[in-house]
Amino acid sequence: MSTIAHARSHALVHAWRGLVSGLAGGVVFGALMAATGMLPMVGMLVGTENAVAGGAVHLVISAGFGLVFGLIAGAIADRPGPVLAAGAVYGAFWWVVGGLALMPAMLGMPLFEITANAWTSLFGHLLYGLVTAAVLMWMSHKEV
Repeated sequence: MSTIAHARSHALVHAWRGLVSGLAGGVVFGALMAATGMLPMVGMLVGTENAVAGGAVHLVISAGFGLVFGLIAGAIADRPGPVLAAGAVYGAFWWVVGGLALMPAMLGMPLFEITANAWTSLFGHLLYGLVTAAVLMWMSHKEV
Protein backbone atom coordinates (compact mmCIF):
# COMPACT_ATOMS: atom_id res chain seq x y z
CA MET A 1 0.00 0.00 0.00
CA SER A 2 1.36 3.45 -0.88
CA THR A 3 2.07 5.99 1.83
CA ILE A 4 -0.76 8.22 0.59
CA ALA A 5 -3.27 5.36 0.53
CA HIS A 6 -2.15 4.31 4.01
CA ALA A 7 -2.61 7.87 5.32
CA ARG A 8 -6.08 8.05 3.73
CA SER A 9 -6.99 4.74 5.31
CA HIS A 10 -5.92 6.00 8.75
CA ALA A 11 -7.85 9.24 8.22
CA LEU A 12 -11.01 7.30 7.37
CA VAL A 13 -10.63 5.12 10.47
CA HIS A 14 -10.04 8.18 12.67
CA ALA A 15 -13.01 9.99 11.11
CA TRP A 16 -15.33 6.99 11.56
CA ARG A 17 -14.24 6.46 15.17
CA GLY A 18 -14.63 10.18 15.80
CA LEU A 19 -18.16 10.19 14.37
CA VAL A 20 -19.22 7.27 16.59
CA SER A 21 -17.45 8.83 19.59
CA GLY A 22 -19.14 12.17 18.92
CA LEU A 23 -22.54 10.46 18.90
CA ALA A 24 -21.75 8.88 22.28
CA GLY A 25 -20.69 12.25 23.67
CA GLY A 26 -23.81 13.79 22.12
CA VAL A 27 -26.11 11.27 23.78
CA VAL A 28 -24.61 12.03 27.20
CA PHE A 29 -24.67 15.80 26.67
CA GLY A 30 -28.17 15.48 25.15
CA ALA A 31 -29.43 13.77 28.29
CA LEU A 32 -28.17 16.73 30.33
CA MET A 33 -29.82 19.11 27.88
CA ALA A 34 -33.10 17.19 28.10
CA ALA A 35 -32.98 17.22 31.90
CA THR A 36 -32.39 20.98 31.99
CA GLY A 37 -34.88 21.93 29.26
CA MET A 38 -32.27 23.13 26.77
CA LEU A 39 -33.29 21.00 23.76
CA PRO A 40 -36.15 23.23 22.57
CA MET A 41 -33.62 26.07 22.12
CA VAL A 42 -31.50 23.82 19.92
CA GLY A 43 -34.63 23.04 17.92
CA MET A 44 -34.97 26.75 17.25
CA LEU A 45 -31.93 26.43 14.97
CA VAL A 46 -34.25 24.67 12.51
CA GLY A 47 -37.32 26.80 13.22
CA THR A 48 -39.10 24.86 15.96
CA GLU A 49 -39.06 24.78 19.74
CA ASN A 50 -39.62 21.02 19.70
CA ALA A 51 -37.32 19.08 22.05
CA VAL A 52 -37.23 16.01 19.79
CA ALA A 53 -36.15 18.13 16.83
CA GLY A 54 -33.61 19.82 19.09
CA GLY A 55 -32.27 16.42 20.11
CA ALA A 56 -31.94 15.34 16.49
CA VAL A 57 -30.13 18.57 15.55
CA HIS A 58 -27.87 18.17 18.58
CA LEU A 59 -26.92 14.60 17.58
CA VAL A 60 -26.13 15.62 13.99
CA ILE A 61 -23.90 18.42 15.27
CA SER A 62 -22.31 16.07 17.81
CA ALA A 63 -21.52 13.50 15.12
CA GLY A 64 -19.97 16.11 12.85
CA PHE A 65 -17.86 17.63 15.62
CA GLY A 66 -16.87 14.12 16.69
CA LEU A 67 -15.72 13.30 13.17
CA VAL A 68 -13.49 16.39 13.23
CA PHE A 69 -12.20 15.44 16.68
CA GLY A 70 -11.34 11.97 15.40
CA LEU A 71 -9.29 13.50 12.60
CA ILE A 72 -7.54 15.87 15.02
CA ALA A 73 -6.94 13.50 17.93
CA GLY A 74 -7.11 10.03 16.38
CA ALA A 75 -3.33 9.73 16.31
CA ILE A 76 -3.12 10.25 20.10
CA ALA A 77 -6.18 8.18 20.98
CA ASP A 78 -4.02 5.46 22.52
CA ARG A 79 -2.60 7.92 25.09
CA PRO A 80 -5.19 8.52 27.85
CA GLY A 81 -3.85 11.75 29.32
CA PRO A 82 -3.33 13.63 26.08
CA VAL A 83 -6.54 12.48 24.39
CA LEU A 84 -8.70 13.26 27.44
CA ALA A 85 -7.05 16.68 27.78
CA ALA A 86 -7.66 17.26 24.07
CA GLY A 87 -11.31 16.27 24.56
CA ALA A 88 -11.76 18.74 27.42
CA VAL A 89 -10.13 21.54 25.41
CA TYR A 90 -12.24 20.62 22.37
CA GLY A 91 -15.41 20.76 24.45
CA ALA A 92 -14.45 24.13 25.93
CA PHE A 93 -13.63 25.44 22.45
CA TRP A 94 -17.10 24.51 21.17
CA TRP A 95 -18.71 26.06 24.24
CA VAL A 96 -17.07 29.41 23.41
CA VAL A 97 -17.51 29.23 19.63
CA GLY A 98 -20.85 27.43 19.46
CA GLY A 99 -22.57 28.00 22.79
CA LEU A 100 -21.55 31.59 23.41
CA ALA A 101 -21.19 32.93 19.86
CA LEU A 102 -22.68 30.98 16.92
CA MET A 103 -25.90 29.72 18.46
CA PRO A 104 -26.84 33.03 20.11
CA ALA A 105 -25.99 34.86 16.87
CA MET A 106 -28.22 32.51 14.88
CA LEU A 107 -31.08 32.99 17.35
CA GLY A 108 -30.74 36.77 17.70
CA MET A 109 -29.60 36.53 21.30
CA PRO A 110 -26.75 38.41 23.04
CA LEU A 111 -23.30 36.99 22.35
CA PHE A 112 -20.91 35.84 25.10
CA GLU A 113 -23.55 36.25 27.82
CA ILE A 114 -22.61 34.25 30.93
CA THR A 115 -25.77 33.06 32.67
CA ALA A 116 -26.66 30.04 34.78
CA ASN A 117 -27.58 28.24 31.53
CA ALA A 118 -24.17 29.15 30.09
CA TRP A 119 -22.43 27.41 33.02
CA THR A 120 -24.62 24.35 32.51
CA SER A 121 -23.70 24.48 28.84
CA LEU A 122 -19.99 24.65 29.71
CA PHE A 123 -20.37 21.56 31.89
CA GLY A 124 -22.20 19.79 29.06
CA HIS A 125 -19.59 20.73 26.48
CA LEU A 126 -16.77 19.54 28.76
CA LEU A 127 -18.70 16.32 29.35
CA TYR A 128 -19.19 15.95 25.59
CA GLY A 129 -15.47 16.39 24.97
CA LEU A 130 -14.44 13.96 27.68
CA VAL A 131 -16.93 11.26 26.68
CA THR A 132 -16.03 11.69 23.01
CA ALA A 133 -12.32 11.35 23.86
CA ALA A 134 -12.91 8.35 26.13
CA VAL A 135 -14.93 6.50 23.49
CA LEU A 136 -12.35 7.36 20.83
CA MET A 137 -9.66 5.99 23.14
CA TRP A 138 -11.67 2.82 23.78
CA MET A 139 -12.29 2.35 20.06
CA SER A 140 -8.59 2.74 19.30
CA HIS A 141 -7.96 -0.32 21.48
CA LYS A 142 -10.62 -2.39 19.69
CA GLU A 143 -10.78 -3.66 16.15
CA VAL A 144 -13.79 -1.61 15.08
